[in-house]
Amino acid sequence: MRRMLKVAQREYADTVKTKTFILSVLMTPVLIGVIVFFNSKASQDMMGPRPAHHVAVTDLSGQLADHLNTAFEQFNANQPQRPIVLEQIAADAAPAAQVVEQQKLRVRAGDLTAYALVDSNVIDGQGAVRLYTRKTGPQEWELVSTVDNLVNRAVVRRRSEIRQISPQLLAELQRHVPVEQIDVESATRETKISDMDRMSRMMVPFFFMFTMFMGIFGMGQHMLTSIIEEKSSRIMEVLLSAISPRELMTGKILGLAAIGLTVVGLWTVAAYGATVWQGMNVTVPVRLLAYFVVYYVLGFLLFSAMLAGIGSICNTIKESQSLMMPISLVFVLPMMAWFNLAQHPDGTFARVLSFIPPLTPMVMVLRISASPDLPLGEILASIAMLAVCVPVVIWAAAKVFRTGVLMYGKRPQWREVLRWVRQS
Repeated sequence: MRRMLKVAQREYADTVKTKTFILSVLMTPVLIGVIVFFNSKASQDMMGPRPAHHVAVTDLSGQLADHLNTAFEQFNANQPQRPIVLEQIAADAAPAAQVVEQQKLRVRAGDLTAYALVDSNVIDGQGAVRLYTRKTGPQEWELVSTVDNLVNRAVVRRRSEIRQISPQLLAELQRHVPVEQIDVESATRETKISDMDRMSRMMVPFFFMFTMFMGIFGMGQHMLTSIIEEKSSRIMEVLLSAISPRELMTGKILGLAAIGLTVVGLWTVAAYGATVWQGMNVTVPVRLLAYFVVYYVLGFLLFSAMLAGIGSICNTIKESQSLMMPISLVFVLPMMAWFNLAQHPDGTFARVLSFIPPLTPMVMVLRISASPDLPLGEILASIAMLAVCVPVVIWAAAKVFRTGVLMYGKRPQWREVLRWVRQS
């Protein structure tokens, strides 16, 4: 035990003293602060003016000319830095098909950003609007949405005009009703939740899952590179002359786990400081932090043991990348489904993923942060499953590590690796 702790202490000290580690630790809070700052300041005024979009419209109904002008003028008045120049093209002098082809040519040539053709029966609710653009990109998505909104606003005003509904009455009928969310936490405590608070609470589960992912997967990569480097430089042979393979592997895992906890703790403090700086009301229960530490330690031990076994049978980083690909894909799965998991933490999909050992830490931390009322039985069962799996994986990895770390040249086949595990 004493020698394992010596290895862990050496691994921890050698890593935290490197310039790369110090820069990564210092840069993370800075990057978090920069992201939060630009996210809060990224308004249209900061982005500066945008060149005017030129949009031509042909109204086959012949009833929307004045309402279209009004809708686009109001938009330009509210968005002076992002104007849309409206040009109305009549279809009386030439057949509609000919007019459409002429305007398509202008769109292709770049004279028009878009061309809209409004059907003749659009007022009755049967027609549609066809919008022709030269290409499809983020700027065009915004333009399509804006033109769609303005044309529909003109159609609604024309419909209300036909039914003799005044614009004032229409505005009153369409007036938005604000909704205030109030959390009734107890008989004596009620908390009003703003839009910013609601967004921050939604992002808390993702933050804990992402931090767990980076802490386990990111820091676990150091185990892989450390073993391969020591193996290729023959330092491993010197170390194994004074300590057993199992003690060396376990000591490395414990040292890297301590490094991971240090980095994750600094990330958490930096993120919390950024939220306080922005005035967000984020409350993280101590219970959640305790579960996070438990799941992180168990998950890191499990994943690092797997990487120790992989690193011991590889001679170069390039060889290890092919073996890491399937493991990486498995770990990315919860990250891709985080939104669904956060919305349905008690769903069948979330429960199934919670009992797949490599994914358990990330999924359970997200579920606990998204649903404080998660059954205690599921939490304890997942922890117990990890507690059983970790010694088994470490035992199997130690058997592979004992033989593979001293082998050079061609990488062993999987049948040979399995034979090492079965050997007593």
